[in-house]
Amino acid sequence: MSKDMLVRFMGPEVAVALLEDRRLDEIALPRRDNAHLLGNIYLGEVENVLPGMQAAFVNIGLEKNSFLYVEDAIPTDGRRLTEDRSGDKDRSISDLVKKGQNIIVQIFKEPSGTKGARVTMQPSLPGRYLVLLPCGNYIAVSRRIENEEERERLKELVRADLPSNMGAIIRTVAEHADQSVLSSELRSLLKTWRRIQGWAVKSSAPSLLHSDMDLLERTIRDTNPADVDRIVVADEEAFEKVSEVAAAIAPALSGKVILEESADLFLDYDVYAQVDRALQRKVWLKSGGYIIIDQMEALTAIDVNTGKYVGERSLNDTVFKTNMEAVTEIARQLRLRNIGGIVIIDFIDMDSAEDKNRLLAALEEEMKKDRVRITVMGITQLGLVELTRKKIGHDLSSALEVECRACGGISQIAQVLHTEKKA
Repeated sequence: MSKDMLVRFMGPEVAVALLEDRRLDEIALPRRDNAHLLGNIYLGEVENVLPGMQAAFVNIGLEKNSFLYVEDAIPTDGRRLTEDRSGDKDRSISDLVKKGQNIIVQIFKEPSGTKGARVTMQPSLPGRYLVLLPCGNYIAVSRRIENEEERERLKELVRADLPSNMGAIIRTVAEHADQSVLSSELRSLLKTWRRIQGWAVKSSAPSLLHSDMDLLERTIRDTNPADVDRIVVADEEAFEKVSEVAAAIAPALSGKVILEESADLFLDYDVYAQVDRALQRKVWLKSGGYIIIDQMEALTAIDVNTGKYVGERSLNDTVFKTNMEAVTEIARQLRLRNIGGIVIIDFIDMDSAEDKNRLLAALEEEMKKDRVRITVMGITQLGLVELTRKKIGHDLSSALEVECRACGGISQIAQVLHTEKKA
C-alpha cells in the first residue's frame, strides 16, 4: 500500500492531500479568509461571567467574544489540573474568573457562523515529539504506542526534565526516541511558554501572544514517518521549500520529498473529483452498498444500506459483509470530511451477537488510524453505534462551501478548490 502526501502551492497558500493507493484519505486546505486561529494564545479580558451557564465571555480582539466554559477554566488557587477531571463538575465559573480580569486563553474551537471561538485557560504547546501542558500535572502517552515498557520508558525520560508543576503528552512519533531528542524539544517548548508569559506581562488585553505554525509546517510536524512513503511536489521551488521545512522540523521526512513535475498534482491524482464526492450525501461502497451521511452542527448521522448488493450465500452474510465494508469507509469519511462531535451510525440490523462484537471490534481498530481522538461508546438498545470524534478545525463542507443566499442555508454552494492557471 502506497501512502503519498501531495503538497500543492497556490500562490502564497498551500494545500496538502494524503492518499493511500491514490485514494484520498485526508486533505488540509487554506482558509477562505486566510485566518488560522486554532491554537493561537491570547491575553483576553473577561467581559461577562454567567453562573447560570457556567461560562464566561472573553474579549480576545476578534469580531465576537470567545466562550470559556467552566471545564476549560483553571482554579485561582494555583492548583494544577490532573488527567482525572472528575471533580470539575463541582466548580463554579464565578469562583474561577471575574469580570474585568485579564487571563491567558487558547483557541481550541474556531469561530463558526454566529458563534465566537471557544477558548481554554489550559493551553497546550505542540512540538513534534511532545505537547507541553503548562497548567497540567500529569504525563500521558499516545494510545498508538502500545508497548507498556516503551510507554513507561518515555514517561521516565520526560519526567526527568519536566518542571514539577507542568504536564506533557508524548506523541506517537516519540516512540523509541532517545533522551537528547526529547530533552531538546522540551527545552524549546518551555522557552516558548516563558516568552508567552513575558508578553502577557507587557501587553494589555486583548492581545495575541502566540500563533501556531502555518499549514505546511503543522502538517510536517504532525506527520509520523511511518504514515507516509512519499511527499510529492510539482516544481523545483516547491521541492526546495518542503525539503527545507522537513529538514528543520522532521529530518526523518526530508529524504521522502519527491519531485514530480506537473501543472497540477491534484488533477493528476484525481483529488478534485474525490473531494467533490466527499461533499455528497451518498457514498457508494465497492460491493454496491452505500452509506448516507447527514451532518448537523453537533451531531452526524450515518445510515448503512445494502443498495445494489444482493450477496451470494445468505441474508445474514450479505448484511454482515455490507456492514464490515461500511466500517472502513465510515472511518475514512470521518477523517476526510474532518467530522467532529457526536456520530451515530445505523448499521444494518444483525441478529448474531458474535457478528455485532466483530463489527464493533473492526470499527475500533479502524478508528486507531485516526490522528484525532475518537471514543467508541458501543451499541445502544436501539442497535445504533455511538462514538465521539474530537473537533479540530473546520470540517470539509464548511471549508469549501458557503450558504446559499437564496434559501438561507438550506442548500450549500460549493467553492472552486483549484485556481486558474496563468497563461
